[in-house]
Amino acid sequence: MRKFLVVLDDSRECLNAMRFAAMRAANTGGGVAILSIIPPDEFNHWIGVGEIMRAEARERIEAHFEVFAKWMRDKQQLNPELVIREGEPLVEIMNQIKEDPEIGVLVLGAGTDNKGPGPLVTQLVRQSGSLPIPVTIVPGDLSKERLEAIT
Repeated sequence: MRKFLVVLDDSRECLNAMRFAAMRAANTGGGVAILSIIPPDEFNHWIGVGEIMRAEARERIEAHFEVFAKWMRDKQQLNPELVIREGEPLVEIMNQIKEDPEIGVLVLGAGTDNKGPGPLVTQLVRQSGSLPIPVTIVPGDLSKERLEAIT
């Protein structure tokens, strides 16, 4: 089964990327893998404090994931999988793609402010010629209706 890999973060555009990935997967018989990455600099504290912070970060990610997962199960009849990795986002995305041969498309949301599409989109576009899978960049301000029509 081909999976759509989508990155879960706190950005507004993440919502459209999730919707797009879920609707495309539902319409093509695929699946969705949701990747959340905990940056390494979040835990540069004493060992005990770092472990507590790591556990709290995982709890936040799982709660955030459950909101999207419920929508995907209820509306798209999909059961997404959650993958949590720690490290640099670009490195961990590439590692996940290499480790899971079922991932066929990476879906990212593009920011809509005047700062550009976002650091992850910018980094991946620079490397797009050498990526092992296609990347779909979903505009952050695309309406739900337009997303449904496209997918």
